[in-house]
Amino acid sequence: MTPQRQLVLDAVRDLGHATPEQICAQVQSSAPAVNITTVYRTLDLLERLGLVRHTHLGHGAPTYSEQEHSHVHLVCHICGAIIEAQTSLMDELAARLRRECDFDLDVTHVALSGRCGSCLERPPDEEEDQ
Repeated sequence: MTPQRQLVLDAVRDLGHATPEQICAQVQSSAPAVNITTVYRTLDLLERLGLVRHTHLGHGAPTYSEQEHSHVHLVCHICGAIIEAQTSLMDELAARLRRECDFDLDVTHVALSGRCGSCLERPPDEEEDQ
């Protein structure tokens, strides 16, 4: 493990869910010479090694987290909040997909979009209706 790779892994651990750009900014705070290409290559390697995994939480770049993170992501499409839910909430759906579609769902790699409790309490503004 090179020092740059360790810095990337440490940044993923420190940030929780982070895009490659956020990880790069964290790494560059202590190693300014590390560029975004190095970060992308390192994330790819770390994922192949099973140390991190990526999740698409909506539009834009994927976010990376530690491999041992095992939860379903609930993403508020209004404010962008990310809520972590137990994977057991998906058990019935996973079983049904297996039975009816012959598909094995990776519930730790799921992101569901909706509205968080705070946004549910606020009346929708006109921009949301468009």
